[in-house]
Amino acid sequence: MVTAEQRNSGSSGGGSGRIATFPFGDYVVAAAVNGRLFAVALGDGTVRLIDSETLDAESLTARAHGGAALCLAADIDKGAFLSGGDDGKLVRIATVGTIETVAEVKGRWIEHVTTHAASGIRAYASGKDAYVLGKKSAEARKLTHATSVGGLAINPKGKRLAATHYNGVSLWWLATQSSEPTRLEWKGSHLQVTWSPDGDYVMTAMQENALHGWRLSDGEHMRMSGYAAKVRSMAFTRRGHYLATGGSERVICWPFTGGGPMGKAPTEFGGAGDSIVSAVAAHPLHDIVAAGFENGSVMLGQPGQPGAKLVMKANGNAITTLVWNPDGDKLLVGTEGGDVHVADFRPR
Repeated sequence: MVTAEQRNSGSSGGGSGRIATFPFGDYVVAAAVNGRLFAVALGDGTVRLIDSETLDAESLTARAHGGAALCLAADIDKGAFLSGGDDGKLVRIATVGTIETVAEVKGRWIEHVTTHAASGIRAYASGKDAYVLGKKSAEARKLTHATSVGGLAINPKGKRLAATHYNGVSLWWLATQSSEPTRLEWKGSHLQVTWSPDGDYVMTAMQENALHGWRLSDGEHMRMSGYAAKVRSMAFTRRGHYLATGGSERVICWPFTGGGPMGKAPTEFGGAGDSIVSAVAAHPLHDIVAAGFENGSVMLGQPGQPGAKLVMKANGNAITTLVWNPDGDKLLVGTEGGDVHVADFRPR
C-alpha cells in the first residue's frame, strides 16, 4: 500500500484520437515541447523535431552529440531546444537547422538541463556541479554540491533553482552571484525534483521506491512510501491540486489541497494488469493526466475519478516519456524501442 507520512523537520475530456508513428529506432531518452514543435532526444545522440501541426519529421533531424543524448529541455527562445550528452556538450538546436554548442564540460557528462523562459535562465548539471546561465551571462555561475546532482528544477517564478543530491535538496537564489543554498535534508539519494505550481512544495523521487517532499512555508516535510518500483515520473496537475506519480500498477495521485497530502490517502486511476506506470504528464488546460506503462499502453484519467480511457494498447514497447502540446490536443509518446507516437485529439 502506498502511504504518505507527515515529517516534522523542526526548523474534461480526452479520447482515443488519431495516432501518427515515427520509427526513430533508438531509445527515447527525453522529450520536450516549445510552441508547436515537439523534440525527442535519442540514445544515438540525435534530436528529432516534429511539427505538431504537420506531423512532419523528415527534415528535422539534428546530430547533437557524438555519443548519447542524456537530457532535453525547451530553450528560452521560441522554437529552440537544449540537449545535454555524454560528450560533455550542452547543445542548442533551432528550427532553422542550426546546432550551437552553448557550453562544454570536457571529460564529463551533462545529465540534467532545465530552463525558465520568462526569466531567461538556463541551468544544467554535470557531476557535483550545477551551472546557471542568464540571458546575458558571458559565463555560467557554478554551484557545487557535496555529491552528484540527481535532478534540477526552477521554481514557477524563475527565482530559485532546486538541485537534488544525496541526503536532500539545495535551493539556490538565482538573482545573486554569492549565496549559500537553503538545504532541505532527508537521508538517501534524491533524483528527479519538481515544484508545485504555487512554489510552496518541493517534491523529489528517491533512489528507493518512495517520494519525499517539503512545504517551504512552514518547514513541514513528508514521505510517500510503498511504491512497487522506483518513481521515474511525476507531475502536478495544472492548478496543483494533485501530484500524479508512476511507480505502481495504477497512477497514484496525491492531494495537495487543504494542507497537503500528510495523513491523507491518495486516489488512483488506470491500470494495465501488473504493468508498472513508467511515465505521467499533466494536461496543460484540464485536470487530466496521461499515463504510460511498461507494457506500452497509454491511458488518460482524472485524479479523483477511478475510470481511464485507453489511448494506446499494450505492445511490449515500454513508455519512457510523455509530453502534451500547449493546447492539449496532441500528446507525444516516446518508447524504449525508439518509436515515437503523436496522438491527435482534435475533432475530425
